Amino acid sequence: MNGQILELLTSMDDSDKELLNEIQWTFPLVTRPFDAIAKKFDTTPEDIKNRLNQLKEIGVLRQLSAIFDTRKLGYTSSLVAMEIEDDKLEYVANQINRHPGVSHNYERDHQFNLWFTLAVPPGADLKEELEKFNILKGIKKVRMLPTLQLFKIGVKLDMVDDKKHDVAPSEEKKEIKNVKFVPTEVDKDFIRELQKDMEIIDEPFVKAANNLGITESELFEKMKYYEDIGVMRRFAAILRHRQVGFTANGMIVWKVPEDRIAKVGETLGSFPQVSHCYERPTYSDWPYNVFSMIHCKTHDEAHEMAKTIQEQIHVDEYQILFSSREFKKTRVEYFVENSFSLEEAISAS
Repeated sequence: MNGQILELLTSMDDSDKELLNEIQWTFPLVTRPFDAIAKKFDTTPEDIKNRLNQLKEIGVLRQLSAIFDTRKLGYTSSLVAMEIEDDKLEYVANQINRHPGVSHNYERDHQFNLWFTLAVPPGADLKEELEKFNILKGIKKVRMLPTLQLFKIGVKLDMVDDKKHDVAPSEEKKEIKNVKFVPTEVDKDFIRELQKDMEIIDEPFVKAANNLGITESELFEKMKYYEDIGVMRRFAAILRHRQVGFTANGMIVWKVPEDRIAKVGETLGSFPQVSHCYERPTYSDWPYNVFSMIHCKTHDEAHEMAKTIQEQIHVDEYQILFSSREFKKTRVEYFVENSFSLEEAISAS
């Protein structure tokens, strides 16, 4: 990280942090959203836009866009754990990163040392895509860990230190209308447009509406509908965890008795500090069936948080797997895939 960026990072003040908190939670879907945000913060739209542009420049603000639900769009996805020979880890990770359906890829401190998510579009076979990686040298074990039950998904990093929530299950689950959604070509165009990073200008939605050949009010109406049926989880800011000091990203895996999975999962999902929570399958060498993600600034803080959570859900067996290296972190681009092959893979040295 160069000196100028480091200097800008340290210059982030409380109002920057309050602003980031606000737009991770809610972003106004109106013609002039930065005017609406400025009003809330008792400042000018110019000030808000300048701050956001600077936060983007220093790498804190990754993007402002619609966040879609992979499964609602008809995609199939899975978390995948691999055990890789240490000297081949970087090579294998870099080859896997070439797949357009791989969005997150981390080294974790465990025997299973590479963890990534793989998503494939409607009509593609997830298992077949995963098997394309078999030609890579150094893979000892592969464990597919698809979602069996989703209890929560949605990262919101609390940027304001003195506004920490109690570690307690206090969040209410958002109600989603259960409507079957099969995307039409019009829907796909809409999703391709709304997943783009939004420009920080006075009227940022005009361009999207024009590109789609609809009015702004039709655009907002459609976004609201997508949100109501869970196709769009929200329109919001996405931050880069590490740049804002959340370097202890811990995946807490729990060994939950079968008859308690649903209850424990629901409770874990209602902790504000838990960003993701799922039930996943077990294997003879992997007994953990409930996964929950937390984002902390230190390992000690994460261990303390896990202990506090454990005391409230009464599950004795758990581990925290920290990400020690980030090989890839991006968003899946929906409905823009190309076919993928590793035939031209560079050889492992």
